[in-house]
Parts: sequence; structure tokens; C-alpha cells
Amino acid sequence: MAKMYESSKPWKFLDEYRGTLFTGEWPTLPEMFDITVKRYPENRCFTAFSPEKIELTYREAHEAITGVANFLAKAGAKKGDRIVVTGKNSPEWAIAYLAVLYAGCVVVPLDYQLKPKDMDALMDHSDAKIAFVDEELFNEVGTHVTLAKKVSLSKHKKPYILDVRDHEPHGNAKSEELDLAAILYTSGTTGNPKGVMLTHRNITSDCFLAQALMTLYPTDVFYVLLPIHHSYTMLAVFIEGISVGSELVFGKKLVVSQIFKDLKEGNVTMFLGVPMLFNKLIKGVMGGIREKGIVIYGIIRGLMGISGFIKKTFKVNPGKKMFGGILKKISLDTNRICISGGGPLPTSTFRMFNQLGIDFVQGYGLTETSPILTLNPVTAYRESSVGLPLPQVEVRILEPDDRGIGEITVRGPMVMWGYYKNKEDTDEILDKDGWLRTGDVGYQDRDGYLYLTGRKKSLIVTEGGKNVFPEEIEELFQLYEEIDQILVMGYELDKKEKSEGIQALAYPSETFMERMKQSFQGDELDVQVEKRINEIIDEVNKSLLPYKRISRVHVLKEPMAMTTTKKIKRFKYAQEYK
Repeated sequence: MAKMYESSKPWKFLDEYRGTLFTGEWPTLPEMFDITVKRYPENRCFTAFSPEKIELTYREAHEAITGVANFLAKAGAKKGDRIVVTGKNSPEWAIAYLAVLYAGCVVVPLDYQLKPKDMDALMDHSDAKIAFVDEELFNEVGTHVTLAKKVSLSKHKKPYILDVRDHEPHGNAKSEELDLAAILYTSGTTGNPKGVMLTHRNITSDCFLAQALMTLYPTDVFYVLLPIHHSYTMLAVFIEGISVGSELVFGKKLVVSQIFKDLKEGNVTMFLGVPMLFNKLIKGVMGGIREKGIVIYGIIRGLMGISGFIKKTFKVNPGKKMFGGILKKISLDTNRICISGGGPLPTSTFRMFNQLGIDFVQGYGLTETSPILTLNPVTAYRESSVGLPLPQVEVRILEPDDRGIGEITVRGPMVMWGYYKNKEDTDEILDKDGWLRTGDVGYQDRDGYLYLTGRKKSLIVTEGGKNVFPEEIEELFQLYEEIDQILVMGYELDKKEKSEGIQALAYPSETFMERMKQSFQGDELDVQVEKRINEIIDEVNKSLLPYKRISRVHVLKEPMAMTTTKKIKRFKYAQEYK
């Protein structure tokens, strides 16, 4: 079935520009933007409504981007230099990101919510020479890193990048298709950060190949709500949008009332969010209908069922007209496609949005794969599947069991170069033939649709769709002599919504217990030991971002089982403490 979608090849228009604006199989990111400027110079490109309204066409955005690229060249940036961009979503962020690439440099987008010391550690690890930073963090980050220059993303400090108008070429280096474009950190507050190295080819091939399963138009309006440094937002919203001449509307806050306002004012057609957000939206909608009484609720649910059946069976979408009033109340009346990323989406949420007339796209991917590997085509979706592999993506199931379930491995043009300065971890998941071990478990049906049955052994996906690696948290307990063993893992918060909380299993050290026994006995001993362990948990929590904090603690009486290499048998306890 994937070949059927590949035959459409929506990227065929690139042939018109091959040999003039680019020469490789896929354009670089600057070449891709140049092509869009050539095709749609007066289309709106970047829009923001607060704190003040900003509207830039593709022609105007290109002028700002090349101006900043020239500024970087004058500041001493050379081809291949690493340049950090960190801050809240904004047109300035997007311009800085693209300007880095136009200057022939490598962009390193960092999470602006990181603590300054952690951000400095990643700047240092990436060998960053220049950093674009939001005003609120300008005086806090980069203080312990050797940077050639720090540039503000705010208009309150110079140079304000939208005011840079130096259009005289200043020796900008031109990147090639296989050159490194970006280093994306999947995690990095520990001593062993993983910087995913993505080439221009990785990113642009993934962008265009995904369009075989998701049709985009120059009239689309993308809502940039989730942090743009995240690989999914970067590709599925930012890069996809600019590849076809769509408008990007930048949201500031993950607050439902503000989201409704932005969606309405921007006439948004493409809305990417996390499962938690879509779950809240559909709960609010269905709750409002239920308040009208059981009869009305029953009628509407019945109509939704009919709408969903027609949509799935006959490939037509009656829901948009049938439920226009409902969609208008949640500012989705102009919306064409909702995209859910960052975590597993409940089948019921997926189904109800489709029944209401919204084409709902879910897929699967990793930062290491730029990130999209599969997408559920809107005209042939399967509710419990993460979709079909993109064209040129090969999927192989390692050591499948009698049900065909095994570890998912993939190969394709979007698979990363490797981890920056980390050959050991690279070799562990990426072989010499280009096959990447995802660490996820699943199977494919006879038509090629992929189904996930489990995630990476230790990865926790929180309610907000954030990925948390337990090892990052466990390492912070190494200096506490009171704890001999610590195991951090997820526990089920909501089975229906497939969300997890974070819990810790702690086994006290022998020396700590002996000391406590000198002062306490019996039940009081247990109370005081738990009190101290919880105090330690609280101390560590204060050093963590909110979504990484431990919310449940088990103090164990017996040591945890270990392998011959002295690793705790994580899977055993994951089953026991669900």
C-alpha cells in the first residue's frame, strides 16, 4: 500500500528547480526555502499575535534571514560552526534558525526551559560558537561557556534580528545535501548527553516523503504551539509548513483559552498538539453535549457513529457540516487536520475527532529519524495503528514471536548520522548497513501498517507527552549514602489516556539502616527511614523540571534483583509496580 502513495510523489515539483536552485537528490534547507520564496513570495510566512502582531511574507522573511546570515558571517561564523538557538516560539526564533543554515553553519536548538547550567553544559558539549537567546535568559546562559558572541532574540536588545538589514553578501558558505544541518539533544542534563546529528538530506527527505501520506497546501495555516526545538514540531510544523508555502502562526502558551483565540484569529487549518491537549478538548466537547440531556447526547453520539462510518467506508467527510456548530465552539471549524505527537493517543480520542469531521493524523518516529517514520493516511487510517511507513522507509521486525511481535528496526534517508561525540551509543543502535534499532516493540499487518505494543524498556511518557529517561534522574541519587539502590520508572496514571506518572523504588543502604537502628525500633524505624528517603526525593525533585519530578515512592525492605553485570532487572519491577 505504501507504493500506492509513493506513486503520487507530491515532491515532483522539485524537478523544475533541480539544476538551477539545487543539484542533489534533495535540496538543502536553505535551497528548500529559496524554492518556496520563488513559488510563493507574497504568501504569509510567519505570523504572531502577541505581544504585538507580526506578519511577514516569504519574501520579507527571506530578507530578514539573509540579513542575519550576513550578520553571522561578519561576526566570524564559518561553515560547520555550531550555533545555538534557544527561546520561546516566535518568528525571531524561526528566522535565527534558518539564518544559521543560510550561513553554512549547524543549528543547535535547545529547550529554553532547561536550567542555565544544563543549557551551558549542552552549549559546551556542542562546541557552540554563537548563541541566539531570549531576553529573559540573556544574562543567565552562556556565562560558563566560551562563545564568540551571544545575540538576543528580543527587540529590546540589539541586534534585534528583524532589524538586521545588511543584505550585502559577506562570504556565506553554501551547505551541501549531506552536510550536517542540526544537532538535536534528546536528553542532556547528565554527563552523557545525546546529540542527534541530522543532515540536510535527513530533514528535507523526511519532510517531502511524509507528504506522500499527508497532503499539504500553500493555503494551509500551521499552528506552532509545542516548543519548536522539539524534533516533531520542528519537522511536522515548521519544516513541512515552509516547504509548501504555508503560513505559520506562533502560539505562546499551552492554555486552552489562548489556544482557542489563536486558532480563531489565525484561521488555522493544521493543528499539532500532544495527546493530553486533545484528550482535554474532546472531554470538554462531550461534557458540554452531555449537559444538554441524555436524549440529545444519545442523538449526537449516534450521528457521530454514522459520520465516522461514512468517512471510513466511503472516504467522504460529512462530519464537518453535521457538527459545524460544535467545531466552531472549540475554534476548529477552519481546521483541516489535527496532528498528535509526543506520546500514545487513545483510540477513542482518535475516533471521536474523525467522527466530528476532523482529519486526525497520528504517526510514529524518533528524533534519530528526523523524526517521522510512519503516518496514518487520512483516507485509509486504521485507528489502533501508527500508520504506514513513508516511501523509502524500510521496516524490519527483529526476532518476532509467534504473533509477529519484536523489536522495530528501520532504514531510510531520514536516519541520523549518529550521536555527536558519542560513538559507543551510536554503534549500539546503528549498524554499518544503516539499520537503526528503535528499542520499540511492535508488528506489521499484511498491508504494511505498523502497530506498537510497547515502548523502549525504560522510557517514560508523561501526561504532557514529555519523554523522560529514568537514568537521568537515577544519576542524581548517586551522592546520597542513605540509598543503596534506586530505580525510577513510570506507573499508569490513566489507562484510557495512556499517560504515566514517575515513581521511584528505593532500597536503603546498610550503613544508613544501622545508624537509624541506634535511635529507632519497630514501626517507628520504618516511619523515620521513609521520612528521610522522601526528604532526599524532595531535594532531587527541586533540581528537576516539573515534568521530570517523582510523584510516588516505594521504600523497599529487600534489595532489588540484579543481572550478572550488576544492573537492576528493570523489566521485573516494571511489571510488579504498574
